[in-house]
Amino acid sequence: MEFPATIPALPTSPEGFRSGFVALIGRPNVGKSTLLNQLVGEKVAITSPVAQTTRNRLRAILTTEAAQLVLLDTPGIHKPHHLLGERLVQSARGAIGEVDVVLLLVDGSEPAGRGDGFIVELLKHCRAPVHVALNKNDLVDPERAEQLAASYRELAGDWPLHPVSALSGEGTGALVAALSAELPEGPHLYPADAVSDQPEQLLMAELIREQVLHQTREEVPHSVAVSIERVVDDGPRTAILATVLVERSSQKGILIGKGGSMLKTIGQGARLQMEKIFEGPVYLELFVKVVPGWRRSAARLSELGYRGD
Repeated sequence: MEFPATIPALPTSPEGFRSGFVALIGRPNVGKSTLLNQLVGEKVAITSPVAQTTRNRLRAILTTEAAQLVLLDTPGIHKPHHLLGERLVQSARGAIGEVDVVLLLVDGSEPAGRGDGFIVELLKHCRAPVHVALNKNDLVDPERAEQLAASYRELAGDWPLHPVSALSGEGTGALVAALSAELPEGPHLYPADAVSDQPEQLLMAELIREQVLHQTREEVPHSVAVSIERVVDDGPRTAILATVLVERSSQKGILIGKGGSMLKTIGQGARLQMEKIFEGPVYLELFVKVVPGWRRSAARLSELGYRGD
């Protein structure tokens, strides 16, 4: 993935071309980031089996011959337990009023639940058209498919339902066509080959946090943030210095591991992902710092970019 120093000229849009913003809304861990990566064909959002993986409202860009969709991957809507959680939910809810189309993503392999109903009530007050993607269709027993879809049809009313699999890509072509048809006519908003507009350092930090989520699972994930301290591009190699923030000394011990083994594993995994995306060698140095209660500190959250807007 390339991050140009200057903004390239936008392509000439054909007659009838459509462009606009689509918000991905849903409960935690229903596959929003996986679907985003599937649609754009590249890794632009981190994924993890851990709920509430997404913290930043990032924008991915999908361009077809007929339309350009700017996709907003939002944090999962949940009951917050600290200031960070409140700001994540505020960020997701804020996206609803700023887009041309809302895509509600649900776990279509399970019947509709109270969490889905809560989000549906929120979306009933938005002016943008709403579509519902029934994700994990690859896991659905064909004999239960209609019964499961009926539970969401009863909840969503007239909103169109789209069975999809974020993992395999099944049904995503029809979904993109339906979303594109809802967008207003307009020119390209980004170059045709762009896949994301998130800052380079944000992606670096997220790739490190993704490895923490994968390697530590339930032990420390929600207590972790990553700050990129310095980036030096000395030609063929990019050198990155980053600090991993945790809330307790015990979490620091878990992240470092015996003889530094866990931190080395996290660093190696993140570095390999960075080299794929940035198409060149990366030197990554990680440090771990204990910052008690950072998730409840408004000043610290703002420093880390979690403002809730």
